[in-house]
Amino acid sequence: MPFGTVTLNDGNEFPTIAFGTGSTMKFRDVTDYVGQAIENGFSHIDTAQFYQTETYVGLAIKESGLPRSSLYITTKYSGPGNSQQAIHQSLNKIGISYVDLYLVHFPALFSESVWQELEKMKKDGLTRSIGVSNFTLEDLQKLLKTAVTKPAVNQIRFHPYNYASNKALLEYCSKQNIIVEAYGSLNSITQNPGGPVDAVVNAAAKRIGATPNQVIFSWVRSKGVSIVTTTRSKERLQEYLAVEDLHHEAPLTAEEIAAIDDAGAKGPPSQLVVARLAMQHRFEKFSSLVMWLAIAIVLGFATFLML
Repeated sequence: MPFGTVTLNDGNEFPTIAFGTGSTMKFRDVTDYVGQAIENGFSHIDTAQFYQTETYVGLAIKESGLPRSSLYITTKYSGPGNSQQAIHQSLNKIGISYVDLYLVHFPALFSESVWQELEKMKKDGLTRSIGVSNFTLEDLQKLLKTAVTKPAVNQIRFHPYNYASNKALLEYCSKQNIIVEAYGSLNSITQNPGGPVDAVVNAAAKRIGATPNQVIFSWVRSKGVSIVTTTRSKERLQEYLAVEDLHHEAPLTAEEIAAIDDAGAKGPPSQLVVARLAMQHRFEKFSSLVMWLAIAIVLGFATFLML
Protein backbone atom coordinates (compact mmCIF):
# COMPACT_ATOMS: atom_id res chain seq x y z
CA MET A 1 0.00 0.00 0.00
CA PRO A 2 1.57 3.32 -1.03
CA PHE A 3 1.56 6.34 1.23
CA GLY A 4 -1.69 8.21 0.78
CA THR A 5 -2.73 11.80 1.25
CA VAL A 6 -4.48 13.83 3.91
CA THR A 7 -6.83 16.71 3.24
CA LEU A 8 -5.44 20.06 4.33
CA ASN A 9 -7.56 22.76 5.96
CA ASP A 10 -7.83 24.50 2.58
CA GLY A 11 -9.20 21.39 0.87
CA ASN A 12 -6.03 20.43 -1.00
CA GLU A 13 -4.58 16.93 -0.78
CA PHE A 14 -1.17 16.50 0.88
CA PRO A 15 1.04 13.41 0.33
CA THR A 16 2.08 12.09 3.73
CA ILE A 17 5.69 11.30 2.83
CA ALA A 18 8.16 13.58 1.06
CA PHE A 19 11.68 13.26 -0.25
CA GLY A 20 13.69 16.10 1.26
CA THR A 21 16.64 17.96 -0.23
CA GLY A 22 17.83 19.59 2.98
CA SER A 23 19.98 17.92 5.65
CA THR A 24 23.04 16.39 3.96
CA MET A 25 21.60 17.18 0.51
CA LYS A 26 21.67 20.97 0.70
CA PHE A 27 24.18 23.00 -1.33
CA ARG A 28 24.74 20.01 -3.65
CA ASP A 29 23.65 18.80 -7.06
CA VAL A 30 20.77 16.50 -6.07
CA THR A 31 19.40 15.87 -9.58
CA ASP A 32 20.16 12.15 -9.57
CA TYR A 33 18.90 11.60 -6.02
CA VAL A 34 15.61 13.40 -6.67
CA GLY A 35 15.22 11.47 -9.91
CA GLN A 36 15.87 8.21 -8.09
CA ALA A 37 13.27 9.12 -5.46
CA ILE A 38 10.67 9.87 -8.14
CA GLU A 39 11.46 6.61 -9.96
CA ASN A 40 10.93 4.65 -6.75
CA GLY A 41 7.57 6.16 -5.93
CA PHE A 42 8.05 9.48 -4.17
CA SER A 43 5.63 12.06 -5.60
CA HIS A 44 6.26 14.76 -2.97
CA ILE A 45 9.56 16.64 -3.24
CA ASP A 46 10.61 19.11 -0.54
CA THR A 47 13.11 21.89 -1.19
CA ALA A 48 13.83 25.43 0.01
CA GLN A 49 15.40 28.69 -1.03
CA PHE A 50 18.07 28.13 1.66
CA TYR A 51 19.00 24.63 0.47
CA GLN A 52 20.09 25.90 -2.96
CA THR A 53 18.66 22.71 -4.51
CA GLU A 54 15.65 24.15 -6.35
CA THR A 55 17.40 24.20 -9.74
CA TYR A 56 18.35 20.53 -9.38
CA VAL A 57 14.83 19.60 -8.28
CA GLY A 58 13.61 21.26 -11.47
CA LEU A 59 16.07 19.30 -13.61
CA ALA A 60 14.99 16.02 -12.00
CA ILE A 61 11.32 16.84 -12.60
CA LYS A 62 12.03 17.61 -16.24
CA GLU A 63 14.08 14.44 -16.70
CA SER A 64 11.33 12.33 -15.10
CA GLY A 65 8.98 13.17 -17.96
CA LEU A 66 6.05 13.10 -15.54
CA PRO A 67 3.21 15.61 -15.85
CA ARG A 68 3.28 18.44 -13.30
CA SER A 69 -0.04 17.26 -11.88
CA SER A 70 1.48 13.96 -10.72
CA LEU A 71 4.04 15.66 -8.47
CA TYR A 72 3.68 17.66 -5.28
CA ILE A 73 6.33 20.35 -4.76
CA THR A 74 7.07 22.13 -1.50
CA THR A 75 9.53 24.98 -1.20
CA LYS A 76 10.20 27.61 1.43
CA TYR A 77 10.81 31.31 1.80
CA SER A 78 14.13 31.38 3.66
CA GLY A 79 14.95 35.10 3.43
CA PRO A 80 16.46 37.58 3.48
CA GLY A 81 14.66 39.74 0.95
CA ASN A 82 11.13 40.11 -0.29
CA SER A 83 8.97 36.97 -0.21
CA GLN A 84 7.20 37.93 -3.46
CA GLN A 85 10.51 38.11 -5.28
CA ALA A 86 11.62 34.91 -3.56
CA ILE A 87 8.71 32.79 -4.78
CA HIS A 88 9.13 34.00 -8.37
CA GLN A 89 12.82 33.13 -8.18
CA SER A 90 11.97 29.69 -6.79
CA LEU A 91 9.41 29.04 -9.52
CA ASN A 92 11.92 30.07 -12.19
CA LYS A 93 14.61 27.81 -10.75
CA ILE A 94 12.28 24.80 -10.49
CA GLY A 95 10.76 25.57 -13.88
CA ILE A 96 7.11 25.44 -12.82
CA SER A 97 4.27 27.95 -12.69
CA TYR A 98 3.16 27.17 -9.14
CA VAL A 99 4.20 25.20 -6.06
CA ASP A 100 1.82 23.03 -4.10
CA LEU A 101 3.01 24.29 -0.73
CA TYR A 102 4.98 27.41 0.22
CA LEU A 103 6.33 27.67 3.76
CA VAL A 104 7.85 30.42 5.89
CA HIS A 105 11.06 28.58 6.73
CA PHE A 106 11.84 30.12 10.13
CA PRO A 107 9.81 32.02 12.76
CA ALA A 108 12.31 34.89 12.64
CA LEU A 109 11.08 35.64 9.10
CA PHE A 110 7.47 35.97 10.18
CA SER A 111 5.62 39.25 10.30
CA GLU A 112 2.01 40.15 9.68
CA SER A 113 2.99 41.65 6.32
CA VAL A 114 4.95 38.54 5.26
CA TRP A 115 1.96 36.32 5.99
CA GLN A 116 -0.29 38.68 4.05
CA GLU A 117 2.10 38.30 1.11
CA LEU A 118 1.77 34.50 1.32
CA GLU A 119 -2.00 34.82 1.46
CA LYS A 120 -1.83 36.90 -1.74
CA MET A 121 0.41 34.28 -3.38
CA LYS A 122 -2.27 31.69 -2.70
CA LYS A 123 -4.99 33.91 -4.17
CA ASP A 124 -2.81 34.63 -7.22
CA GLY A 125 -2.22 30.91 -7.86
CA LEU A 126 1.53 30.96 -7.23
CA THR A 127 1.02 28.35 -4.53
CA ARG A 128 -1.87 26.03 -3.75
CA SER A 129 -1.31 26.02 0.01
CA ILE A 130 0.68 28.05 2.52
CA GLY A 131 2.28 27.06 5.79
CA VAL A 132 5.19 27.42 8.18
CA SER A 133 8.27 25.56 9.32
CA ASN A 134 9.94 25.33 12.73
CA PHE A 135 7.10 27.24 14.43
CA THR A 136 6.48 26.68 18.14
CA LEU A 137 3.06 26.77 19.75
CA GLU A 138 3.64 30.40 20.72
CA ASP A 139 4.72 31.27 17.16
CA LEU A 140 1.50 29.78 15.78
CA GLN A 141 -0.66 31.55 18.33
CA LYS A 142 0.95 34.85 17.32
CA LEU A 143 0.34 34.14 13.63
CA LEU A 144 -3.30 33.12 14.12
CA LYS A 145 -4.13 36.38 15.90
CA THR A 146 -3.98 38.25 12.57
CA ALA A 147 -4.07 35.58 9.84
CA VAL A 148 -6.98 35.48 7.44
CA THR A 149 -5.79 32.11 6.11
CA LYS A 150 -4.54 29.51 8.57
CA PRO A 151 -1.28 27.76 7.78
CA ALA A 152 -2.06 24.34 6.33
CA VAL A 153 1.19 22.71 7.49
CA ASN A 154 3.83 23.19 10.18
CA GLN A 155 7.05 21.34 9.34
CA ILE A 156 9.12 20.67 12.47
CA ARG A 157 12.00 18.60 13.75
CA PHE A 158 10.25 15.67 15.44
CA HIS A 159 11.56 12.45 16.97
CA PRO A 160 11.12 10.37 20.14
CA TYR A 161 13.56 12.48 22.14
CA ASN A 162 11.65 15.72 21.56
CA TYR A 163 8.11 14.32 21.50
CA ALA A 164 7.42 15.32 25.11
CA SER A 165 8.41 18.93 24.45
CA ASN A 166 6.30 19.01 21.27
CA LYS A 167 3.21 17.24 22.60
CA ALA A 168 1.34 20.47 23.34
CA LEU A 169 2.24 21.78 19.87
CA LEU A 170 0.85 18.63 18.23
CA GLU A 171 -2.37 18.93 20.22
CA TYR A 172 -2.73 22.60 19.28
CA CYS A 173 -2.13 21.87 15.59
CA SER A 174 -4.73 19.10 15.70
CA LYS A 175 -7.30 21.47 17.20
CA GLN A 176 -6.50 24.09 14.55
CA ASN A 177 -6.55 21.48 11.75
CA ILE A 178 -2.91 22.17 10.89
CA ILE A 179 -0.96 19.17 9.59
CA VAL A 180 2.38 18.55 11.29
CA GLU A 181 5.16 17.29 9.04
CA ALA A 182 8.29 15.82 10.63
CA TYR A 183 11.91 16.03 9.60
CA GLY A 184 14.85 14.56 11.53
CA SER A 185 12.73 11.69 12.85
CA LEU A 186 15.59 9.17 12.75
CA ASN A 187 17.54 11.20 15.33
CA SER A 188 17.75 8.32 17.80
CA ILE A 189 19.44 6.21 15.11
CA THR A 190 21.56 8.70 13.19
CA GLN A 191 22.42 11.35 15.79
CA ASN A 192 21.85 9.84 19.24
CA PRO A 193 22.40 6.06 19.13
CA GLY A 194 22.85 4.15 22.35
CA GLY A 195 20.01 5.85 24.21
CA PRO A 196 16.91 4.44 25.92
CA VAL A 197 14.85 4.51 22.70
CA ASP A 198 17.04 1.88 21.04
CA ALA A 199 15.91 -1.14 23.07
CA VAL A 200 12.16 -0.58 22.68
CA VAL A 201 12.49 0.22 18.97
CA ASN A 202 14.62 -2.88 18.37
CA ALA A 203 12.13 -5.05 20.26
CA ALA A 204 9.23 -3.73 18.17
CA ALA A 205 11.25 -4.19 14.98
CA LYS A 206 11.91 -7.83 15.87
CA ARG A 207 8.23 -8.48 16.63
CA ILE A 208 6.87 -7.11 13.34
CA GLY A 209 9.81 -8.06 11.12
CA ALA A 210 10.78 -4.48 10.34
CA THR A 211 13.87 -2.32 10.53
CA PRO A 212 14.42 0.21 13.35
CA ASN A 213 14.02 3.00 10.75
CA GLN A 214 10.61 1.64 9.80
CA VAL A 215 9.54 1.40 13.44
CA ILE A 216 10.46 5.05 14.03
CA PHE A 217 8.50 6.17 10.96
CA SER A 218 5.55 4.00 11.97
CA TRP A 219 5.67 5.68 15.39
CA VAL A 220 5.66 9.10 13.68
CA ARG A 221 2.60 8.10 11.64
CA SER A 222 0.88 6.87 14.82
CA LYS A 223 1.02 10.47 16.06
CA GLY A 224 -0.86 11.67 12.97
CA VAL A 225 2.34 13.29 11.68
CA SER A 226 3.55 13.24 8.07
CA ILE A 227 7.15 12.51 7.09
CA VAL A 228 9.90 14.23 5.14
CA THR A 229 13.06 12.18 4.83
CA THR A 230 16.08 11.77 2.60
CA THR A 231 18.63 9.19 1.50
CA ARG A 232 21.04 8.53 -1.35
CA SER A 233 20.23 4.82 -1.27
CA LYS A 234 17.63 3.17 -3.50
CA GLU A 235 17.22 0.41 -0.92
CA ARG A 236 16.52 2.97 1.82
CA LEU A 237 13.91 4.66 -0.36
CA GLN A 238 12.11 1.35 -0.77
CA GLU A 239 12.47 0.64 2.95
CA TYR A 240 10.86 3.97 3.83
CA LEU A 241 8.01 3.60 1.34
CA ALA A 242 7.21 0.16 2.78
CA VAL A 243 6.38 1.79 6.14
CA GLU A 244 2.79 2.45 5.12
CA ASP A 245 2.22 -1.27 4.58
CA LEU A 246 3.63 -1.99 8.03
CA HIS A 247 1.58 0.82 9.55
CA HIS A 248 -1.61 -0.86 8.34
CA GLU A 249 -0.74 -4.57 8.23
CA ALA A 250 1.62 -4.88 11.21
CA PRO A 251 0.98 -1.77 13.29
CA LEU A 252 2.76 -0.95 16.49
CA THR A 253 0.71 -1.79 19.55
CA ALA A 254 -0.48 0.90 21.92
CA GLU A 255 2.01 -0.50 24.44
CA GLU A 256 4.91 -0.21 21.98
CA ILE A 257 3.98 3.36 21.09
CA ALA A 258 3.77 4.25 24.78
CA ALA A 259 7.12 2.54 25.43
CA ILE A 260 8.78 4.65 22.73
CA ASP A 261 7.15 7.76 24.21
CA ASP A 262 8.42 6.90 27.69
CA ALA A 263 11.91 6.01 26.49
CA GLY A 264 12.13 9.25 24.54
CA ALA A 265 11.07 11.24 27.60
CA LYS A 266 14.19 9.98 29.40
CA GLY A 267 16.27 11.98 26.95
CA PRO A 268 19.06 11.11 24.54
CA PRO A 269 22.32 9.54 25.66
CA SER A 270 25.09 11.83 26.83
CA GLN A 271 27.51 13.06 24.21
CA LEU A 272 30.15 10.94 25.91
CA VAL A 273 28.14 7.78 25.15
CA VAL A 274 27.57 8.86 21.54
CA ALA A 275 31.29 9.56 21.11
CA ARG A 276 32.17 6.17 22.65
CA LEU A 277 29.84 4.36 20.24
CA ALA A 278 31.31 6.26 17.30
CA MET A 279 34.84 5.33 18.38
CA GLN A 280 33.76 1.70 18.83
CA HIS A 281 32.29 1.69 15.32
CA ARG A 282 35.49 3.12 13.85
CA PHE A 283 37.59 0.58 15.82
CA GLU A 284 35.44 -2.31 14.55
CA LYS A 285 35.86 -1.10 10.96
CA PHE A 286 39.63 -0.77 11.51
CA SER A 287 39.83 -4.23 13.11
CA SER A 288 37.95 -5.72 10.18
CA LEU A 289 40.35 -4.08 7.74
CA VAL A 290 43.36 -5.41 9.65
CA MET A 291 41.85 -8.92 9.66
CA TRP A 292 41.32 -8.94 5.90
CA LEU A 293 44.84 -7.59 5.31
CA ALA A 294 46.24 -10.38 7.49
CA ILE A 295 44.27 -13.00 5.55
CA ALA A 296 45.52 -11.54 2.27
CA ILE A 297 49.12 -11.64 3.51
CA VAL A 298 48.79 -15.25 4.72
CA LEU A 299 47.20 -16.37 1.46
CA GLY A 300 49.86 -14.56 -0.51
CA PHE A 301 52.62 -16.21 1.52
CA ALA A 302 51.00 -19.64 1.11
CA THR A 303 50.78 -19.14 -2.66
CA PHE A 304 54.46 -18.14 -2.73
CA LEU A 305 55.45 -21.38 -0.92
CA MET A 306 53.51 -23.43 -3.42
CA LEU A 307 55.45 -22.00 -6.38
